[in-house]
Amino acid sequence: MTKGFYNLTSGILSQTRRLNVIGNNMTNLSTAGYKAETYTDKTFQEVLISRVGNKDKSGAAVIGSESYILAPDQLYVDYTQGSFQETGMPLDFAIQGDGFFAVQTDTGVEYTRDGNFSLNDQGQLCLSGHGLVLGADGSPITLSSDRIRADGNGRIYDQGSGSYLGQIGVYTFPDNSQLAKGESGLFQANGQQAQAAQTPSVLWKYTEDSNVDMLREMTQMLTAQRTLQGGAQVLKLYDSLLTKATSEVGRL
Repeated sequence: MTKGFYNLTSGILSQTRRLNVIGNNMTNLSTAGYKAETYTDKTFQEVLISRVGNKDKSGAAVIGSESYILAPDQLYVDYTQGSFQETGMPLDFAIQGDGFFAVQTDTGVEYTRDGNFSLNDQGQLCLSGHGLVLGADGSPITLSSDRIRADGNGRIYDQGSGSYLGQIGVYTFPDNSQLAKGESGLFQANGQQAQAAQTPSVLWKYTEDSNVDMLREMTQMLTAQRTLQGGAQVLKLYDSLLTKATSEVGRL
């Protein structure tokens, strides 16, 4: 009977983790460039149930299998492109197609689809709260002001003089699914070599919306909540039965 406690507890923990991921997706619905995550779990190795003879144990016949405790598997990130939102802000950029902006953070270079940039006190293009935005040459981009214009490849020019100021770096990877998401919410190369796109497609005065599907997240949230509630109720029943069984045995 105690085996049921382990199965139910692992199921409750699994649904709690799933709800945390769903909640994070819903919280970031309005975060530019955010990519939705999906939580998956798996059972420990299945245990075979066999029928054996009373005396001769050599001819065991498999009659079924049973799975035990659920364990976290991994978080899958949906890299599908979100829709584009025109902002009219001169420091906003969005990538059409594959690729990421590169940001120099305190822990190294990390990558994002969030192109809601600003200028720091030194006039350098940055992603607020994270670090400096890197150009196609891998160095920070310095602008005298936000009076700029940009072309479809991310090249930036001074609006007044027309002088070239730099190019927004767009970097691609062999396999996006191998990227690691850091605590900051940005992506890390995770051993892969980032390649600067030769002819990137960049929208100026636009940002990319998150690709979170609110209807899907709401549906998954309700399913997880009902599963969690059902597991909790059955767990209480198990506890009651075990308590009763212990009391009955104690009377013998």
